[in-house]
Amino acid sequence: MALRIPKGTLPQLFKEGYKFQQGVDEAVMRNIEATRELAETVRTSMGPNGRNKMIINHLEKLFVTNDAATIIRELEVVHPAAKLLVMASQQQESEVGDNTNAVIVLAGELLSKAEQLLRLGLHPSEVIQGYEIARDRALEIIEELSVQKVEDLKSPQELKKVIHAAIASKQYGHEDLLGELVTEAALNVMPKNPKDFNVDSIRVVKVMGSSLYESKVVKGMVFGREPEGIVQNATKAKVAVFTCPLDIQQTETKGTVLIHNAQEMLNFSKDEEKHIEKMFQELADAGVKVVVTGNGIGELALHYLNRFNIMAVKVLSKFDVRRLCRVVGATALSRLGAPMPEEMGYCDIVETVEIGSDRVTVFRQEELDRSRTTTIVIRGATQNHMDDIERAIDDGVNVIKAATRDQRLLAGAGAFEMELNKRLQTVASKTPGLNQHAIKRFAEAMEVVPRTLCENAGMDATAILSRLYAAHYQEGDAGNNVGVDVEENEDGTIDASKAGIYDSFPAKQLALKLAADTAITVLRVDQIIMSKPAGGPKPPKSQGHWDDD
Repeated sequence: MALRIPKGTLPQLFKEGYKFQQGVDEAVMRNIEATRELAETVRTSMGPNGRNKMIINHLEKLFVTNDAATIIRELEVVHPAAKLLVMASQQQESEVGDNTNAVIVLAGELLSKAEQLLRLGLHPSEVIQGYEIARDRALEIIEELSVQKVEDLKSPQELKKVIHAAIASKQYGHEDLLGELVTEAALNVMPKNPKDFNVDSIRVVKVMGSSLYESKVVKGMVFGREPEGIVQNATKAKVAVFTCPLDIQQTETKGTVLIHNAQEMLNFSKDEEKHIEKMFQELADAGVKVVVTGNGIGELALHYLNRFNIMAVKVLSKFDVRRLCRVVGATALSRLGAPMPEEMGYCDIVETVEIGSDRVTVFRQEELDRSRTTTIVIRGATQNHMDDIERAIDDGVNVIKAATRDQRLLAGAGAFEMELNKRLQTVASKTPGLNQHAIKRFAEAMEVVPRTLCENAGMDATAILSRLYAAHYQEGDAGNNVGVDVEENEDGTIDASKAGIYDSFPAKQLALKLAADTAITVLRVDQIIMSKPAGGPKPPKSQGHWDDD
């Protein structure tokens, strides 16, 4: 009997349970719809008047924030096309640390505009070709649009120019106060060659209570707990860092000890005590004044630490242990015992300070060239509020890092996008063939940023955009830097350059490139093939309170 071979139609090529979507209507349009939904979610959080999102993640942790990177990280996006946008945004976050929202909003708008062209009858490959030309021209034009430069990265005034807009977009109204804190912290750790500036050198510690105005910068590292023993301060101290618990070492196998009388019992505990005493005696002999552990401290160990006048600090975050090792120049040891001289660190002052009603431990290097880290202590009424301020500070620090790589600045408040729109429209009018339609739509997509700023501030977007177009199409360069005035003092427009509203050049450049590349990638997809998910049916959920009357 001959073997029955299935016909060559697509569903019969694969195993049972595969899903298929193909063609412009099924694949491309559906992908665009999904990306538009995602872009719309974060678009309302853009700019100084962006609204907050309340997100409860899979662990039931509550987030109230307008930071796009956090929103996207906590939303578990499943749609493959929307995932591409999320990945582009995460790339922006890891490369520059700011403008994550712009990537998603721009990519979403570019795809929306592409949808209009596809509905008019253009083929996706024609739209892609036009978008590629527009992207390459946009990246050339952006080089000509820088309006300012950070002259001196060690000047507080120059640094404030860079971070003002980045912080204002997250914490509008507090940008001056937070700008002062970030600038001071950055200058504390700014190396001789600014290109070596490390974002990781600036830490944030949140201490509940009081108000934001009580926040301050502390040279060195601050840990939000006091030392474990009775020793609270140490100066010019040798520091030993351990990642293992300071306690009696447990055997890997269960050891059974048979004790016949009380004397044997006493001798057994005496040997343990002698063993621990010997270990801490070695530490004291080596000159160690401060012991830091990333694990627990046993009661007996604490007794001997107090007896030998050694300060004991518990640091529960492994990242903080690593940072502290870098600050004091120590090596984290995974075994108990006296460290070698090269494994020990050194710290000028280790002290316990009271901030509000909380006692914290500060590791401080007094010599100027040795302050490898600095800490911004944030005060606030609620944990959520302090988390949001931390995100704003994080953006400010990342923008300073971006400025050490490229010191150019662009006009903010949507001015740069409007100018790019104008220049690309000129390119489109000179391009023959069908490509001009795609370039025109690419240019129009740029106006999403000023439009969003207007809408989020509750202004009449159409009227203000028409004023912006009028200003940018004036003769000469007078209107090139005109953007949206979210405070709407007169006609809703403002000269961004004169008002000191600047965007970081590398952040905008990368955001534009990532958004365009993502949009083109989504448009290139013409077929979606999804296999059946692994695993059997999900087990039924347990019914809570099923036995209640």
